[in-house]
Amino acid sequence: MPNITRCSNIAHRGARSLAPENTMPAFAKALEVCADGVETDVSVSADGELVLVHDTTLTRTTNVARLFPGRQHNFLHTFSLEEIQRLDAGSWFIDSDPFGTIHDGSIPMEEVQGMAGTTIPRLEELLSFIKENNWFINIELKPLPKVPKALASFALVETTLALIEETGLTPAHFSISSFHHPFLREVQQLRPDIEVNALIGGTTGKMQHWGNYDFPVFNANVRKTNARQIAKARQHGCRINLYTVNDPSEMAYYMALGVEKIITDYPQLLHHLLAGQDRVEQCREGPR
Repeated sequence: MPNITRCSNIAHRGARSLAPENTMPAFAKALEVCADGVETDVSVSADGELVLVHDTTLTRTTNVARLFPGRQHNFLHTFSLEEIQRLDAGSWFIDSDPFGTIHDGSIPMEEVQGMAGTTIPRLEELLSFIKENNWFINIELKPLPKVPKALASFALVETTLALIEETGLTPAHFSISSFHHPFLREVQQLRPDIEVNALIGGTTGKMQHWGNYDFPVFNANVRKTNARQIAKARQHGCRINLYTVNDPSEMAYYMALGVEKIITDYPQLLHHLLAGQDRVEQCREGPR
């Protein structure tokens, strides 16, 4: 095995292979399996509350079709916080078993049974969890599609930063990422002490664009990233995080290339890989 550089283990939308994504059980499970932090997606309700949902609609991960028939394909930001928090964001995971982890016994049955009725959290809930556990979070800011008039002037960046400050997190506890790079420019202007991560490679097509390498950190799509790209970005002084890396052999390969963080649906697998590496290093160095 090549020499592996120690990287951070970041749970993608929480430990989403072990619990419903972007819910408090998924974040708690990521902490339980010793992830170094979590990644989450921040969107906005119709009444301006920051909620944790990846998709632009609620169809895939909730029972919105049953509770709000006729509105199931409407954008998330057309629902109020009260409506969003009435939804069941856990039963879909039980029904679909998206990673096969229920079937293979990776999740205790009592945990599976407890997933039904799981709610969509607000960002504030997760930030408090991060603070209580002295942990780390990568906050992805999602741009609103077809912004309604009520949210046309909503200041997503300023609102997020104010909530972070209110929670008492220090810059060591978090970074902010987005595919919408003007959000990152705004963060840099308002809080130059905060690390921003430029997300790239999310669009369809074979190429991802690094621009002029003018961000300190890039969160790159592993399916569109090779060793040459990583080397070139590092030559420009950039640090590299990769999403979404789920195969242990790929994890080891990219760590050997010097990536800083690996964002994975399987933080439990990456933890075992890193634990094995730590044991090897301890044997090489002798007792610490």
